[in-house]
Formats: sequence, C-alpha cells, structure tokens
Amino acid sequence: MLVIRLFAILAVIGIGGSLVAWMLTGNPKYRVWAWNCLRAGIAVLFVFLALFALERVFVPFV
Repeated sequence: MLVIRLFAILAVIGIGGSLVAWMLTGNPKYRVWAWNCLRAGIAVLFVFLALFALERVFVPFV
C-alpha cells in the first residue's frame, strides 16, 4: 500500500505542476504532459488493483 500511496502523491504532484506550468506559460506541451501522467497513473493503479484481486483469488488455494 505504501508504494501505491507514494506513486499517487508523485502523480498528483506531476499533474498539478504540469497544469500550473501550462496556466502560467500557455505552452500546450505541459497540458499534454499532465494528460500522459494521468493516464499512466490510472494504468498503474489498475495493475495494482488487478494484482490485489488475483491475490485474493489465489491465496485460498495455497
């Protein structure tokens, strides 16, 4: 769980920083960077949730 929390904090900082940079500069590459960070964060979250679900399924067999 600690890994997920750390990754979530880093993702929020990255997304927030990119959006602030986009608002200050108007450069659209920062908005694209924030969108890519959001998509990567959601993908990693789904991978961890899938691993937790698989653990719940396969632990009773051990």
